[in-house]
Amino acid sequence: MKVLVTGAKGQLASDLVPLLEAAGFTPVPFSSAELDISDRAAVFEAVKRTGPGLIVNPAAYTKVDLAEKEKERAYAVNAEGAENLAAAAAACGCPIVHVSTDFVFDGRSPAPYSEEAGTNPLSVYGASKLSGEKAVAAANEAHVVVRTSWLYGTNGHNFVKTILRLASERESLRVVYDQAGTPTWSADLAAMLAGICKAIESGQKPWGLYHYSNEGVASWYDFAVAICEEAASLGMELKCGQIEPILTSEYPVPAARPAYSVLNKAKIKKTFGASIPHWRRSLSTMLKELKGS
Repeated sequence: MKVLVTGAKGQLASDLVPLLEAAGFTPVPFSSAELDISDRAAVFEAVKRTGPGLIVNPAAYTKVDLAEKEKERAYAVNAEGAENLAAAAAACGCPIVHVSTDFVFDGRSPAPYSEEAGTNPLSVYGASKLSGEKAVAAANEAHVVVRTSWLYGTNGHNFVKTILRLASERESLRVVYDQAGTPTWSADLAAMLAGICKAIESGQKPWGLYHYSNEGVASWYDFAVAICEEAASLGMELKCGQIEPILTSEYPVPAARPAYSVLNKAKIKKTFGASIPHWRRSLSTMLKELKGS
């Protein structure tokens, strides 16, 4: 089966494409330069020309703070682009798997968010991604939307690489400790998406909304400490000897973040039999791969 994959040079798609190949699919990757998903005509043409049996959409506008200024572009990619792909998939009679975010929530929940929990995004980024979810569901009944959180990987820019860089340059760091969520390794999410594709290929119709992240809970401070501890254990050279926990109010940014965005993963475990590793174990594995590369 051909699988059209968007955002091919991003951290998630770059992990996903080889896994799809290993699972027996024929991935047809498009980078954002090759296919601007906000261009409806281009999307329909690419889908018609490719003739996929399935579309996976990891492509997104992810510059959370810049989105506050670039609202039109954020919506063009995250909402209109998602709708374009879902509609093109529906037109050719194929399902779509779309990736979304924990930023659709406001962070006021006292417990991990289920798929049925009410949404209330605090930022343009979160609002644009929520619009994309709704657009995908409206445009194509044969859809799977997977929300994830705090994504990082060996490719692209992310929190892990930023902390490693800063810790190699500075003797101390200050990191927010009053925002809690779950770091998610892109390779783990890619494996889950490949599994969903196999389920669809086998004839299952698992349409709907799902949550996926690694197991466990952490603050950004916890995450930063773990990154430095794991990196040091691997012999990576770090200058930083101290990480100070600070409040969100001490590190003002343009876009508000949810204070708590832990995702309940019971549904995806039950539906697909997913076995999900703890975030700390996956972080260690990712850093070993990063060092090796």
